[in-house]
Amino acid sequence: MLSAQKIKHEGKPLPKSGTFKQEGKASFYSNKLKNNKTASGEMYDPKLLTAAHRTLPFQTMLKVTNKQNGKIVIVRVNDRGPGVKAHILDLSKAAALQLGITKAVGIADVLIETTK
Repeated sequence: MLSAQKIKHEGKPLPKSGTFKQEGKASFYSNKLKNNKTASGEMYDPKLLTAAHRTLPFQTMLKVTNKQNGKIVIVRVNDRGPGVKAHILDLSKAAALQLGITKAVGIADVLIETTK
């Protein structure tokens, strides 16, 4: 999670085509952030399927595919981030586990796509 002073809350609008795709690295939130406020104002719940993205509007639904094992999860953007510039997405603990991202691995190569 990024501090509210360092982020733009609104996000950029989706492309006119209505679809957005991006490839890169995803990581997941620490359990220590449970019940901290996200940039959208929601409290972080590691059991929910949520994610942080730098520019997509809050409430955007994303299909996230782990390119290494083919596992897929649908998440809702409710925060800004990730804090690591080389990453494109931070996932909740539940979303990371569904993708097979464990603490031992920590990150994964993913494809993210908007869903309808």
